[in-house]
Amino acid sequence: MGKKLFIQTHGCQMNEYDSDRIADLLNSEQGLELTTNAEEADVLLLNTCSIREKAQEKVFHQLGRWKALKEKNPNLKIGVGGCVASQEGAAISERAPYVDVIFGPQTLHRVPELLNKSDTLIGTSGGKGQVAAIDVTFPEIEKFDHLPPARVEGVTAFVSVMEGCSKYCTFCVVPYTRGEEVSRPFEDVLEEVVHLANKGVREINFLGQNVNAYRGLDEDGNEVDLADLITVAAQVDGIDRIRFTTSHPVEFTDSLIDAFRDVPELVAHLHLPVQSGSDNILKAMKRGHTAAEYLDKINRIKAARPGISLSSDFIVGFPGETEQDFEDTMNLIAEVDFDHSFSFVYSARPGTPASALADETPEDVKKQRLQILQTRIQQQARRIAESMVGSIQTVLVTHRNDRDVKDLNGRTENNRSTYFACDNDDLIGKFVQVRITNAYANSLRGELVNEELAY
Repeated sequence: MGKKLFIQTHGCQMNEYDSDRIADLLNSEQGLELTTNAEEADVLLLNTCSIREKAQEKVFHQLGRWKALKEKNPNLKIGVGGCVASQEGAAISERAPYVDVIFGPQTLHRVPELLNKSDTLIGTSGGKGQVAAIDVTFPEIEKFDHLPPARVEGVTAFVSVMEGCSKYCTFCVVPYTRGEEVSRPFEDVLEEVVHLANKGVREINFLGQNVNAYRGLDEDGNEVDLADLITVAAQVDGIDRIRFTTSHPVEFTDSLIDAFRDVPELVAHLHLPVQSGSDNILKAMKRGHTAAEYLDKINRIKAARPGISLSSDFIVGFPGETEQDFEDTMNLIAEVDFDHSFSFVYSARPGTPASALADETPEDVKKQRLQILQTRIQQQARRIAESMVGSIQTVLVTHRNDRDVKDLNGRTENNRSTYFACDNDDLIGKFVQVRITNAYANSLRGELVNEELAY
C-alpha cells in the first residue's frame, strides 16, 4: 500500500495554495497520496500562520497531539511549515524534538529534499529524535520553478503571482515571515493559467500578500502590472471569470480601476483592506494612505463598475484607538456600504513595531466595538442579499450540494453561494442564469432560468 500524506493548514488562501502545491510535489516526487486521516499518514505536515493571537501555542498544541502518533509509529515523519516555522526556526526543534522537518513559505519546494535529509529516506528514522532538517531561507521566487503543474480538482483555481510584502505595516509579521515583494515572471503565470484552462478551470483567483503590487517581467524584460495580467488572462480560452486577493489601497492603480470598466471577466467583487477609518490609526499602522484617499479610490472603482460588491479587513482596538477613531471607522463602513469583512480585535504580534505601543484600551471595550462593527456589516450584507431577490444572476456551478442532492451549488459574481434545484450534472463547470428567489444569512436560493443558456 502506498504511503500517505496528511496536511493541516492554518491561515490565509496563500497557505491553502501552498499546501496544495506541497501535496502535488510530494505526490510527484515521492508518491505520497493525500489522506484526510492523520492516523493513517506516513508524513504529517502542519502549514502554519502567525497572523492570529497565540499562533505559536496553537502550533505546539497540535504537535503535542501528533507526538502521540509518532510514539505509536516511530517511522512517522512530522514537518512544520509556513509563517510560524519562518519565525521560530530551530526553536521548534528545541521545544518539539520529534519534529523532523521545518520549512518556510519560500522553501516548500525543498520539502522532499528535507524529508530525505532528516534521515535519508521516509520511514527509516527509527525514533532517534535527531535534530530536524531546517530551511527557512528566502530564495525569492525559486520555488515556482521547482513545483510540478498543479493537479486540478473542480472548475476554480488559485494562481499565486507574487510572494512577500514590502509595506511593513506596524501590526503585521508578513514581511518578516514571507520576505519582501517578489513577482513571478509574466510568462510563467500565463503558462499556469493556460494549463488550468486546458484542465477545465473556468475561474481563476490571482493571489498575493499584496497582489496588486504585482510587477512581473515579460520575456523582453518589460514590466507587466496586475491590470495587464488580468487583461491577457481574460483572453485565454475557457477563462471566463477572474478574481484577485488581497489588495493594498496604495497599490490600487488607475489601470486596475480601468480593468473593472474594460474587462467583463473581472468579477464585480473586490476585497480591499482598509483596517481603520481613522487617519490617526492609519498613520500609527503605517498604512500609507488616509481614509479620504481610500474612499476616493472606492468611489472611482464604483464608477468604473456600478453595483460592485466590496469587502474589507478591520482591526478593532489598535493601540491608542479612541471612541472617535472607532466612530470614524463606523462612518467609513456606512459610506462604502461594505458587503462583508474579516474583522478582529487587535493582538500584538511579537517582533512588530506595534507590539511596543502602549495599549490601554480595556479588552471588553475592544470586544464590544468588534461586535458593533460586525453587526453593522452583517446588516448591510443582509440588505444587499435581499436586494438581489428577483434578479437574474450568472452562477458558476461548482458541485452538487452535499446536504441536499437535488440541488446544484455555485457562486455569483459577488461571491455568494447559490443553490438551485436541478438534476443535470452536466451543468457542473458551466455558467448558468439563476433567478434569485430567497436570501439567507450566508447564501441565496434561486431557480434555473433556462438550461439551454448554460455555457
